[in-house]
Amino acid sequence: MTKWIASRGLLVVGVGGLGVPAAMAAVRAGVPRLGLVDPDPVELSNLHRQIIYGISDIGTPKVTAAERRLCQISKQFKIETHHCELNSANARAMIESYDFTIDATDSPLTKFLINDTCVALGRPFAYGGVLGMTGQMMTVMPGRTACLRCLFEEPPDENEIASCRDAGIIGPIAGAIGEVQAAEAISYLRGEMPALAGIMLTYDAKGLGRIRLTPITARLGCGCNAAKWAPESGAKLRQSQ
Repeated sequence: MTKWIASRGLLVVGVGGLGVPAAMAAVRAGVPRLGLVDPDPVELSNLHRQIIYGISDIGTPKVTAAERRLCQISKQFKIETHHCELNSANARAMIESYDFTIDATDSPLTKFLINDTCVALGRPFAYGGVLGMTGQMMTVMPGRTACLRCLFEEPPDENEIASCRDAGIIGPIAGAIGEVQAAEAISYLRGEMPALAGIMLTYDAKGLGRIRLTPITARLGCGCNAAKWAPESGAKLRQSQ
């Protein structure tokens, strides 16, 4: 039986292409408490990649439909649904209520909101993103590894980058990244150092080098202050455990 060190559980923000496989993996692994956040209803266009939903769920809030299906997988966990958008008014209270957060959103602004809130609270999170045939993820351990603002000081303009609707999302790519995000969360909740702490995993289904691991160095001057304590890569951080 898995021994769970952290008691407040896992928060999944976004119950779509990334969040669905992450939530399913977490429930099957026995995570004792799971929170789901999403403001949207299930749409027909979701079904090819958001594998927990079916035609009968169209029009139903994603968090409601996901809760119903997840409870068919296991009854041995507590689930909390938040049918709302994560925003500056509710992010702190929501994230503070859980031990680990999975960023499964498709909005750069929301990703940076999660980053900034988790850094301020000292809560770890797994960043993830998918566009077309490429996906990437990295676990952020606040104060110990690089954060998103170590890479980009400001979020990109949402009008200047390709959206999921424009570039499309390939279901298996989202599934792979979401499962890895769940694995990182499970490691942390079991009291272990996540394998991708401070390391960006990039999966390119079209490229010859399909999986690339890039240690990310914390940026001097970033508000996360990780460079002060751990200027070395996440790989060195794990070696010290």
